[in-house]
Amino acid sequence: MSGIPPGPAGRAAVLCGVGGRLPERIVSNAELSARLETTDEWITTRTGIRNRRAAAPGEATSDLAVEAGRQALRAAGGEPADTVLVATATPDRRCPATAPLVAARLGLTGAAAFDVSAVCTGFVYGLATAAGLIATGVSERVLLIGADVYSSIVDPADRTNAIIFGDGAGAVVLRAGTPGEPGAIGHFDLGSDGDAEDAIIIAAGGSRSPVTEHTPRAERHFAMRGKEVYRHAVLRMTASSRATLAAAGWRPEDVDHLVAHQANLRILHSVADATGISRDRCVRHLVDVGNTGAASIPLALGHAHDTGALVPGDRVLLTGFGGGLTWGSCALRWPDLSPGTGRRSTGGKDPR
Repeated sequence: MSGIPPGPAGRAAVLCGVGGRLPERIVSNAELSARLETTDEWITTRTGIRNRRAAAPGEATSDLAVEAGRQALRAAGGEPADTVLVATATPDRRCPATAPLVAARLGLTGAAAFDVSAVCTGFVYGLATAAGLIATGVSERVLLIGADVYSSIVDPADRTNAIIFGDGAGAVVLRAGTPGEPGAIGHFDLGSDGDAEDAIIIAAGGSRSPVTEHTPRAERHFAMRGKEVYRHAVLRMTASSRATLAAAGWRPEDVDHLVAHQANLRILHSVADATGISRDRCVRHLVDVGNTGAASIPLALGHAHDTGALVPGDRVLLTGFGGGLTWGSCALRWPDLSPGTGRRSTGGKDPR
């Protein structure tokens, strides 16, 4: 599926602020190596990850989302949003959605608020949703937050997945604007393949298989078939990226920055190679935060903005892949944001 049609008077969603939040606790490869009978070299070679962040006991997805959202709103000038979207695979509760709570804690009671469930593609799906709401005149200002606490669903004894995932939240603010201005969101490509739903899954806990006292431990936790997911991720993000480039009228060499879902370094490089984009144009933020799910793309954007890698006018290609299976891509020109507006509140050393 491609494209967000212009709305009333050619309205478009324009990115005007970024923010983020990472938990304080750093989980190093050395710590995992001692617990999981692996090594720092093994983890780094296969994933490109050295550290990841872990939420504190009692720290939920909404807690991270509120702080990320507050930063993004402040960076965008402090004006309230009339719509709040939270992309997450780890909501505070199965019911209700997390977004209304986040909106209330941000003083946005009365705003439209709902969750977007597309796992690691959730932020891109959320961008498309926000763009559609603004283009059609339903919303004027949308706060979109990608937030996940994977430590709540990954088995800490799972050597395959515990080394990959981290916790965090990233956010952007989108305002009503015009299609031609810097920061305008457009040229989407979205897709899914439900036939492969069990490639990335928590088997128990929904209406299909409610948790009972007899539910096996493995079915209560996140599971992923790594080799199959790797193949699908590269294939789907590459095809989606190419479709988005074609819609935008860009060549691969026109892209200044590829901001892909920060799954692992091998996937990032493979997508860049297959799309024809130089590896040195890949934004890499996973090294010290891990795979943060729906938060990974907005956190990577904030990191690139803070470090000066993103400058106004840069052509940016976003692409994501996640459970469902789902995938999606988006193109935009980076707007002129105030320096440091993507700074992540961590309580500890900010990863650079």
